[in-house]
Amino acid sequence: MSDAAGNGDLSWGAAWRIARRDLSARFKGLRLLLVCLFLGVATLAAIGTLTGSIERELASRGRAILGGDIGVEVWQRDLTPAERGALEALGTVSSGTRLQAMASAGELNAPVQLKAIDAKWPLVGRLVLEDGRAVGAPPAGEAWLAEGAAARLGVAPGQTISIAGQTLKVGGIIEDEPDRLGEGFAFGPPVIVDADFPVRAGLTAPGSQFRTRARVAFNAAYDPDAVVESLKKRFPAAGFQYRTRDNAAPGTERFVGRMGEFLVLVGLAALVIAGIGIGLGVTSYLDGRRQSIATLKVLGATSADIARITLLQVAAAALAATLAGLVAGLLVTPLLARALGDLLPVNTGLTFDPLALLRAAAYGLLVALVFTAPPLARARAFPAMALMRARVSRLALPWRTALLPVALGLAAIAGLAIATAAQPLVTLWFLAGSAGGLALLAGLGQVLRRGLARLPRPKNPLLRAGLANLHRPGAPTASLVTALGFGLSAFVLLAAVQSSLDANIAARIPQKAPDFFVLDVPRDRAGEFRQAVEATVPGASLRMVPNLRGSILAYGPAGRMTRVADLKELPEGAWALRGERGLTYSDAVPEGNSVTAGAWWSKDYAGPPLVSVDEKLAEALGLKLGDHLAVSLLGVEREVTIATFRRIDWDAMGFNYVLVFSPNALADAPHNLAATIELPKGTRTGGLLRALVKAFPASSVIETGALLTEARGLLDRMSVAILAASSVAVLAGLAVLMGAIAAARATRTYDSVILRVMGASRAQILLMQLGEYGLLAGLLALVALPLGSAIGWVIIVKQFEFDWLPDWTEVAVVLGAGLALVLAFALAGSLPLLRARPARVLREL
Repeated sequence: MSDAAGNGDLSWGAAWRIARRDLSARFKGLRLLLVCLFLGVATLAAIGTLTGSIERELASRGRAILGGDIGVEVWQRDLTPAERGALEALGTVSSGTRLQAMASAGELNAPVQLKAIDAKWPLVGRLVLEDGRAVGAPPAGEAWLAEGAAARLGVAPGQTISIAGQTLKVGGIIEDEPDRLGEGFAFGPPVIVDADFPVRAGLTAPGSQFRTRARVAFNAAYDPDAVVESLKKRFPAAGFQYRTRDNAAPGTERFVGRMGEFLVLVGLAALVIAGIGIGLGVTSYLDGRRQSIATLKVLGATSADIARITLLQVAAAALAATLAGLVAGLLVTPLLARALGDLLPVNTGLTFDPLALLRAAAYGLLVALVFTAPPLARARAFPAMALMRARVSRLALPWRTALLPVALGLAAIAGLAIATAAQPLVTLWFLAGSAGGLALLAGLGQVLRRGLARLPRPKNPLLRAGLANLHRPGAPTASLVTALGFGLSAFVLLAAVQSSLDANIAARIPQKAPDFFVLDVPRDRAGEFRQAVEATVPGASLRMVPNLRGSILAYGPAGRMTRVADLKELPEGAWALRGERGLTYSDAVPEGNSVTAGAWWSKDYAGPPLVSVDEKLAEALGLKLGDHLAVSLLGVEREVTIATFRRIDWDAMGFNYVLVFSPNALADAPHNLAATIELPKGTRTGGLLRALVKAFPASSVIETGALLTEARGLLDRMSVAILAASSVAVLAGLAVLMGAIAAARATRTYDSVILRVMGASRAQILLMQLGEYGLLAGLLALVALPLGSAIGWVIIVKQFEFDWLPDWTEVAVVLGAGLALVLAFALAGSLPLLRARPARVLREL
């Protein structure tokens, strides 16, 4: 010990030389640690890199995505001179119109988003066509078409299309539209025309469903949020929807944030499960090295020397696994982005995010610290003779010995997770749930050991031996219970989440839906529209309702209403307060609705204006019958009294309005009708589509078949992404399970050799092992079912706000498959025991 430090302990350099000689280049004995840590770190690295790159791109391109510094949008009217003047005082203003329209080319028809722009557009960025030209607004009589619109209509540059009876020449195909992401959802690809086209085509007549959208590029260093607050106070009843460069694509940012938060939680779950495997791997490694540790202590090594040597060995393996996980996570990011496909708003390739990688490495190393501290403390604390007798006299260490490093590691993990979380409360609940799950399984392991010890001893010697293996001193029952519990819970979680997502897709995107939605049917031509449908497709079912747009400005008791503009944050579930919504009126309860409180007004009602409110919105806002609502309609504030609450069948793809007014509340406002058309089974849709487009060129006829297919595709891709992410936790659980079986192999080998010496056959030993694992797995399946289901409920209901609709038959089948897999692993882990030579094993005791 010539390299000892001044206090008698080995120096770190000398400890490393000893550790390096004893450490295999292939990390033999520490492979479980490598696999588990690699899985967890790689998952977190990939997730952090992907979400970080998307969020940075959204933030850095906010001005380009929005098309300016602030944006203002209003339905069914143009800006007033006062409103336009207020915007022009801030800088350069570009305004235009957005609306749904039908484009035709010969016999082909397609719904498109008509985007009318002025000469100042785009304020930020460039519109680039496929031929390389950078352009602005097209000349009158021409249009720029998105590639999707050109493909659906079968046209190329130089050919013509028709919109609302007006002929337009295809001036070019769009390659890059600078503010496309900020445009939001539309029924069809964009077609860009000059600002005056909608007026010439009669598409902005009173009552038509169009939006005026203005963007402002500041001429000074204004604060966008302060400007928006000022405009809200100046024009409180305008019904404006505002956006800023810092919130250019709010829907996209919400989705990315929610998906990113979920994926991070999945990564943390994988690491928590992997942490158990890390602890088992280190325990198994140190059990295999107990003779070496005891020899070093006999030769004079101190407890500090042992701690340094083993810590360096484990740290080297942990560092190698962490670095490999970081590299794998970095390389897999483009594959993850491709798997998410259209769910992602931007293209993400191979990106290097130092902060995300550092965070993943920190999580991995902290988890390694927490789960390796107890076995390392055990190796450090016990004397040489105790280590040499460890095979026949198991070591027991007070839990306080490893309390400090475990507590510090857990505190650091919790602090890092909460500090970097988009939803700290959700993350806190997840961490608490993980700790509770670990404590539950650890406690269950102790209860099982004590309970099995009190059972009567079976007369069959193999059953008696198998039962004793679960409760005798030193039995790895606690480790097996934890590993099996998490592994089987992961199977339940995966099946519950996947089947619930499939059920939500089936429920939210129903197989049966109207064949057509039609917008902007002229109110004075309703009879003509009905005749056109009946003449073209006899037996078709037609429903028409008044259709307006407006926004909720205030709600609550009369004289004490809460102004939406004054809310710093919308109440949970009050999504209807965000922007403008569809409004309608009716003298009867709408189809698919049922009144849950109050009484519907009569058909000839002429009293104070009334409204019926969706019961879920009423609950979210705390509304009561008799309260008032103030809505903005065409820039005018109207106040109504709440007469009824309704339950809406949201699963039916028809007209579902959150607010339904009495006719005398809205009928005087200019508006058109919306219609749904259901065709007799087997009827082709092409004939009616062509007839309606020809007879009503200013109306938008939307065929639902393609929309349903697209919506199902998006939700399916989302389901696949969640499934793939959740599978990481299952892989970690399987790795831990295999590790638990491998970690107990040394003890099992000793037991099986003793039994063989006493006359037991290989088949009997194998049956004993299978019976032991089968009993544990069967008992833990009863725990895994509620535990995995509870975690799945949190993911589906709280994280993604879907309905909890698991297929319990599918869950039971997957759980059964998990049990079969456990027994298969037990069998595979038992085969090496049968090949062990008794004489050799006994000599190594």
